[in-house]
Amino acid sequence: MKTTKRLETALIKLYNAYHNNRLNPEDCTACAVGNILDNKDSWKHLSDFHGSLKLNYVGRVHQNLGKKFNGYSPQEILSIEKTFLEACGYKTPLGYNNTKPINPTSKDTLFNGLCKVVELLCKLDNINNVMDYSKLFEEENRKPVYHLKTFFA
Repeated sequence: MKTTKRLETALIKLYNAYHNNRLNPEDCTACAVGNILDNKDSWKHLSDFHGSLKLNYVGRVHQNLGKKFNGYSPQEILSIEKTFLEACGYKTPLGYNNTKPINPTSKDTLFNGLCKVVELLCKLDNINNVMDYSKLFEEENRKPVYHLKTFFA
C-alpha cells in the first residue's frame, strides 16, 4: 500500500509513543498531536479551547498563510486532537466539568484513540484505513477471498 510521507512519519511516531508509554491525552506534548509534532506544545496556541475545531486568531493566520506542522495544517491538527480526545472518552472541548475517562492512560483507552486517529490520518490523505482488517474475514462461497502468506508454511 502506498502512503504519503506525512502519514508514514505520523504512524511511526504514534506507534513508538504507544509502545514506549509516551502517549498521554492529558499532556499536550505526549498526546496524539504532541507526538506527531515531535513532543512540542506550540500547537496548543492554534485554538483557545483544547479539543475544539475552532481556530483562534493565531491559528487562522497560520491556516491562511498555508503553514504546515510536520505536513499538517492547523485545521487538520485540531481535527486530529479532537478525534483522539473523543475516542479516548473525553467530552470536547475540554473543561473541568466535562466527561473524561476513568483511566486516561490505560492501553485500551489509548488504543481506541489511536485507531480513530489512524482512520482520520488515512482519510486526510485519501488512503484506505491501514488498520482495517475486515477484508481478512471476507468470504465467497464459504472460502476466504484474500489469503495471507504465512511464515510457517
